Amino acid sequence: MNTQHRSVSIVIPNWNGVYLMEKHLKAVIAVSQGAQVVISDDMSSDGSVAYLKKNFPNVVVVPSLKRQGFAGNVNAGVAKATGEIVILLNTDVEPEKGYLEPLLHHFDDDTVFAVGCLEKSWESGKSILRGRGLAHWYRGFYVHSRGEVDKTDTAWVSGGSGAFRREMWKKLGGMDTLYNPFYWEDIDLSYRARKAGWQTVFEPKSIVNHYHEEGKIKREFTPQDVKRIVYRNQFMFIWKNVTDISLILEHAFWTPIRLLQAIVRQDFLMIQGYVWAISKLPRVYMHKTIQKSMYKKKDLDLDSKN
Repeated sequence: MNTQHRSVSIVIPNWNGVYLMEKHLKAVIAVSQGAQVVISDDMSSDGSVAYLKKNFPNVVVVPSLKRQGFAGNVNAGVAKATGEIVILLNTDVEPEKGYLEPLLHHFDDDTVFAVGCLEKSWESGKSILRGRGLAHWYRGFYVHSRGEVDKTDTAWVSGGSGAFRREMWKKLGGMDTLYNPFYWEDIDLSYRARKAGWQTVFEPKSIVNHYHEEGKIKREFTPQDVKRIVYRNQFMFIWKNVTDISLILEHAFWTPIRLLQAIVRQDFLMIQGYVWAISKLPRVYMHKTIQKSMYKKKDLDLDSKN
């Protein structure tokens, strides 16, 4: 299919972000070349839905009757999208003009699941270039980090600024709500796609500005809350996705050591995250059973270190 004829939907998950939409939504629409815009609202209490209906009547608004967290809210928005390609943008993200075409070009390759944008991440008044992720297995844990933006491979595509093939999204079952309220869900989705034999790509010519300090997470959750959730989700990611026996044994060996080290350095948030993850084991293994049927690659085949 010719790139210019692809149908596109922009999906923006929102939770009490009316002040962000006032700043950025007009700009998003202006540079998105007539794409369908869907805003999924996670039971906001700040008048977000009323604001959208009054000021943006052409935007598809998907209100929720109960709090869903990031993954659930994104899934609800994608379910209402009609485009072949779905572009996820956070409410604190504003794309630059011309961001769309470089993303769509990659979907000429039928094996591409998702394409990530180059983020100008505004942190403490400085712009840090992000968007390409590296990840590898080390002592039974999946270690991820920011990659340099001079290459086009990426271990995952951010759920805050990336394009996804909707047909493949549906086959994967979308983002896993195990990770609610946030974090690791986009890493998990990309990992499952890559393990199914599909590609995730980074596109440095597709540029967005990401104003992290305006985001809801920093306004609504303490750093301790966030760290505890991140630890929990890291453990659940491993238990749900790993199928290589060598990695399973390595994780089983190193986990007690990591927990002891956490106690020594008084990192009790890691202990709490681990216990919290243990409490979710039945759901973790239920999801593992469903999702592993799509896997075609081994875990160790997915390392990216450069």
